[in-house]
Amino acid sequence: MRLHKTSLLLIVCLLLSLPVAGVAQQESLLIGPGDMLHVVVFDEPELEQHARVTDSGELPLLMGGNVKVAALTPEAAAAAIEKALVDGHYLVHPRISLTVEQYATQNISIIGAVKNPGAYPITTGRTVPDAIALAGGLADDASRNIVIQRHGTGELLTYFLSNDPTVTPDASAPGANATKNGALLSRATLVYPGDTIRVARADLVFALGDMGRPGGFPVVNNDAPLTVLQLVAIAGGTNKTAAPGRARLLRKAPDGSVQDIPISISDMQKGKVPDRSLQANDILYVPFSFMKNASLGVVAIAAAATGAAIYATR
Repeated sequence: MRLHKTSLLLIVCLLLSLPVAGVAQQESLLIGPGDMLHVVVFDEPELEQHARVTDSGELPLLMGGNVKVAALTPEAAAAAIEKALVDGHYLVHPRISLTVEQYATQNISIIGAVKNPGAYPITTGRTVPDAIALAGGLADDASRNIVIQRHGTGELLTYFLSNDPTVTPDASAPGANATKNGALLSRATLVYPGDTIRVARADLVFALGDMGRPGGFPVVNNDAPLTVLQLVAIAGGTNKTAAPGRARLLRKAPDGSVQDIPISISDMQKGKVPDRSLQANDILYVPFSFMKNASLGVVAIAAAATGAAIYATR
C-alpha cells in the first residue's frame, strides 16, 4: 500500500511539472522590428552581440547572416539562430541564449469606442478585459466584437467581450468567441506591447417619446438582440401620461423605405401578444397621450433619434 501511494505521488508530481500547451507563448512577448536583442553563444564569447531587429524582422548576426526572428518568442528565435549556425557550417552544436533587452514599444494603442482612447504602457502581456480597463472601459455605444492587431505581423484577431459576467468568451454564443483563422482563442488571450485594440461602435435601437429615459441603446444585450419589452425596461418604462397601447415601431426595409408598425406594449406586457425582437436602427416610439403627439410623422420621429442620448445596456 505504501508503495502504491508513493507511485501515485510521483505520477501527480510529474503531471504538475509538465508544461501546459499554449502557455509558454502567452508568457513570452513576441519579438518585433526595432527590438534590441542580446545574443550569447555558449563557449564562443567572441560571438556575443547586442543587435536591433531590422524593419524586415531580421537579426543580423556576427556570423551566420540574417535570421528572421520577428513574431517569434525569445526561445524560438534562439532555436532559429542555432539552426542558421548549423546549416551554415559555422558551429556543430551551438547553444544560444537570447534575451530582449528593450522592446521597440512598450505601449498598446486602444482606439475607437472606449472612454479614454490612447496609448497605454505595459511591460508584459495583459488580457483583453484588463487592457480595455486601462482605457476606462467600453463606451456606452461600443460593440463587443473587439479587433486586436498584432505588432510586427499585422495579424488580426477578433475577440468577443461578453457583458454577461456568468459567460466566458469560450462559452458565449456561436460566432461570438475570440477567433484566430476560425479557431477559438482562450479567454486568457493576451495583448502585447505594440498591439492595437480597435473597438467599433455598436448598432443602436432607439426608445423615444413618453419614456422614463428616452434615447439610444446597443441592440445587443447579454449577447442577444433586445426585444421590445426589454427596451422599454432599460429605457425606464413608460410614463403615466404615455399611451403604450398606441406605440409605433419604425423599421427600415431592405428597399430603403421605412415601415411604420403599430405596437401595443400594453398587450405585450399582459401576454396577449408575443414580444418581438428588435433590429439595428429600429425606433420604438410611445406617444405622450391619445391626443398629444399621437400622429407625429415618421420623419419627425427619425429626426428625434439622431439627437437622442446614448446609453449602455449593461
